[in-house]
Amino acid sequence: MNQELYHVSANPHVRDKATTHSIMLDVIIALLPATAFGVYNFGISALLNIVVCIATCVIAEYAWQYFMHKKVTVSDLSAVLTGLLLALNLPPQAPVWLAVIGGVFAIIVVKQLFGGLGQNFMNPALGARCFLLLSFAVPMTNFTYSNFDAATQATPLAMLKAGETLNWVDLFIGKTAGTIGETSVVCLIIGGLYLIFKKIISPIIPCVYIGTFAIFALLFGGHGFDINYLLSELFAGGLMLGAFFMATDYVTSPITSKGKVIFGIILGVLTGVFRIFGPGAEGVSYAIIFSNLLVPLIEKWTVPTAFGKGGKKNE
Repeated sequence: MNQELYHVSANPHVRDKATTHSIMLDVIIALLPATAFGVYNFGISALLNIVVCIATCVIAEYAWQYFMHKKVTVSDLSAVLTGLLLALNLPPQAPVWLAVIGGVFAIIVVKQLFGGLGQNFMNPALGARCFLLLSFAVPMTNFTYSNFDAATQATPLAMLKAGETLNWVDLFIGKTAGTIGETSVVCLIIGGLYLIFKKIISPIIPCVYIGTFAIFALLFGGHGFDINYLLSELFAGGLMLGAFFMATDYVTSPITSKGKVIFGIILGVLTGVFRIFGPGAEGVSYAIIFSNLLVPLIEKWTVPTAFGKGGKKNE
């Protein structure tokens, strides 16, 4: 056989200059507006929890990898991002020990015990938040003062579920109680648009998620086509934070376009069920975690058939 007839070369892989470090850095940058507003809104206690969460996650990851004789990868910023997301999901007045426990649980239990970055079956920050909600319900649901209102108050979603009317403009700006990072919708949208512009995330999941939930709220919210109610549901709570920054996590979301649509629809329906029919006011965290568990099935259904497989043999 004449070897000159063959041309040997590397596989035609699509190459990208993006690295784990650069992707994590872009997500952190996108979260800075919401983070800055959270500190402005809630003061030094919010800043303290942010610093403690990030430090705990970085130290926990370094210690685990060092003592397990694994490659130390804290420089990829994934632990920093996990700590920041966890902090933004905490009440501003949460005690410091709660941030420490949450950070250790996110890194050791949810991330490292399942193999580290890329192997976790759910979002580490949300896994830790749900663990803290189940284990320490009182401090995790104690939402106190902000610079706009120096009094303890219920969250907007709790007020909405109680039948009160909310000012959606205040919710959009962030003049409300809530976790450190969920209050300012405008800051979260700015960050989300930055990620879409940088092509860090696809707009499919957040758009389908928010759109599905909006339809669900209109159909089953009990207020008809009340635009004020709809905007209050969309802008209150952690919907925007979850849709742009946690539902789009590379590891725990589908990779196919059809899968992203199915994933977004499931997220929207589950969030609506938990919020409107469930005993609690919020449902974003549980909806995302439950949907994370369905990702392997979603991808099994939506991954295209490989070239050369699945067809009938021509006789």
